[in-house]
Amino acid sequence: MSEETTGAPAGTPGVAGLDLGAALEAVLMVVDEPATEEHLARILERPRRQVADALRALADEYTVQGRGFELRLIAGGWRFYSRPAYASAVERFVLDGQQARLTQAALETLAVVAYRQPVSRSRVSAVRGVNCDGVMRTLLQRGLVEEAGTEPETGAILYTTTNYFLERMGLRGLDELPELAPFLPEADAIEAETLEGVPSFDPDAPDTDADDTTTTEL
Repeated sequence: MSEETTGAPAGTPGVAGLDLGAALEAVLMVVDEPATEEHLARILERPRRQVADALRALADEYTVQGRGFELRLIAGGWRFYSRPAYASAVERFVLDGQQARLTQAALETLAVVAYRQPVSRSRVSAVRGVNCDGVMRTLLQRGLVEEAGTEPETGAILYTTTNYFLERMGLRGLDELPELAPFLPEADAIEAETLEGVPSFDPDAPDTDADDTTTTEL
C-alpha cells in the first residue's frame, strides 16, 4: 500500500502495522466519549475480536499493576477513567473548591425521565406534582437528557436519558438501573392520574423548583 493511500510519511508503519495495544492506548487517550469496538477496529484496521481481546487484556493489565486509571466498558464503548480509589485526589484537582451540583429537584426529575422514558415534560411534571420546565432545561444543558421525537397523541416532545448519563452513573445500559418497583405506586395509578388532565405549564413561567436549594453532586 502506497504512502498516498495510507497517509503515513515514508518510513512510518501504516496503522495496521502498529502495536495494537499501544495504538489503542493512544486513541483512547484522546476520545471524548466511549469508543466502540467496531469503531476502533475500523480505525486500526484489525478484526473486531482482536481489538476486543486487546482491550480486555489492557484493562486486566492496568488492574494488576494497580494503576491510577482503568479502562472500562461503559455505555457500549471503552474509555479511560480514573480509578475510584483516587477519586478524592481527582475531585480536589478538577473542582478546586467549586462543586458542580444538581439540585434535589433536578435529580428527582432525572430519575423520572430515566425510569419512564421516553416521557414528555408534562408527564414528568404530573409525576412530580410541580412545574419541571426549568429543571428539564438544566438537564438538557448538562447533556443528561435529550429530545427523542414526539408523543403521537399530543405532539409533545419526548425526552430520554443520554449516553453521558450512563457514563456519569457508571452503567453499561438502562437495564442496569436499580429496581424501583417496591418504592413506586402502581404504573396504572400514575397513568390514570396523568390522563385525567395534565395542567398546562408556561415554559417561560418561573420554575417552582427554583426555591429548592438542596444540591447533590453528579
